[in-house]
Amino acid sequence: MHLRNRKAPKDSVHHPLFARFYARMSVAADSRGGVAAHRAELLRGLSGRVVEVGAGNGLNFAHYPDEVSEVVAVEPERGLRQLAVRAAMRAKVSVDVRQGTAEALPVEDEGFDAAVASLVLCTVRDVPRALAEIRRVLRPGGELRFFEHGPAPERGLAAVQRVLDRTVWPRLFGGCHTARDSLAAIREAGFESGPYRSLRVPDPGPRTPTSACVLGVAYRPRADLV
Repeated sequence: MHLRNRKAPKDSVHHPLFARFYARMSVAADSRGGVAAHRAELLRGLSGRVVEVGAGNGLNFAHYPDEVSEVVAVEPERGLRQLAVRAAMRAKVSVDVRQGTAEALPVEDEGFDAAVASLVLCTVRDVPRALAEIRRVLRPGGELRFFEHGPAPERGLAAVQRVLDRTVWPRLFGGCHTARDSLAAIREAGFESGPYRSLRVPDPGPRTPTSACVLGVAYRPRADLV
C-alpha cells in the first residue's frame, strides 16, 4: 500500500462562520429544495471502497447503498468535519472521516472503486490538482460521481455569476465560485465521460447564482497508470 506524502497542514481550511451557515442551509436544501433526492441519485449503485472529497457535514452518508464496504470521507474545515463525524456514527455503512484537502488526499494510490465530489469542486483552490488527486486514488476504470453547480445557461444570470465570482461571493461562501465549469474541468483532467444530466436546484423555484447544476459520472481510464 503506497500513501504519498501529500498531507495538508492541520486545519488548512477554516471558515467557522460559513461552516455554521452551510450546516443549516444544506439541511434546509435537502429537506425543502429537493437536494436529498439528488444525493440519492448520485450515490445509487455504488459498491466497494469509496472516497468522498469535501464531505462537508456528512449529508451524503445516509444515502450510500449497503454494497459500499467503506467510505473514506475527507473534509478540511474543522467545524464541518466534526458534524461529519457525528453523521458517520449514524450511517448504515462504515465511514472514516479524515482531515485533508482535495488537492492532497490522505489516501493511497489506486485504493478506491469510486470517488464522490458533491458540491465541492466550486470551492477547491486548485481544481486541476484536485482532479489529479482523485484520478490518482481511483483504481483504473474507477468511477467519479459528481454533483456540482456551474455556469448558468441564461446570459443575464451568467453575467451576474461572473461579477459575483470576482467580488464578494467567494469571500462570503467559503471560497465558492458560482460559474466554475466542473464538467469541463473533469474532461480536461483526462477522465472518460459517462452519463450526466443538467438540473436546477431548486426546481421549481427561483433562479439563483447556484441553481444550474450537473449530476453524472466519469471514469478513470482503464489503461491509466500512476
